[in-house]
Amino acid sequence: MAVRALPRILLREPHLGLSVSDVDALYKQQARETDRRKREALLHQIQQTLHDRVRFGPIWEYIWPSGIGPRVAEPALMLINPYPWSAPLEEVRLKKN
Repeated sequence: MAVRALPRILLREPHLGLSVSDVDALYKQQARETDRRKREALLHQIQQTLHDRVRFGPIWEYIWPSGIGPRVAEPALMLINPYPWSAPLEEVRLKKN
C-alpha cells in the first residue's frame, strides 16, 4: 500500500463513527519513525489491519467463448437449441483467405 493512499483511508471522523483509531495511531507512529525497516513493518501492519476489516463482495462475470467476428464463417451459434453460445466448438469454422 502506498503511503499516499493512507490519508484517504483514515477518515478521522469520530462523530460519524468512521474513525479507525488503532490504524490512525499506527499511521501517526509510522510518520514519526525514522528507521526504514520499522516504518515498512508498520505500513504492512496497517495494510493487514485494513485488509482484515474490509468486506469483500465478489463480482462475477459469466462469459463463454463465442466464435463470432469477421474471420468466422460458421459461428455455430444455437446448433444445440436452446444453448445460445458457440457449441460444439468443433463446428466453429473460420473463413479461408
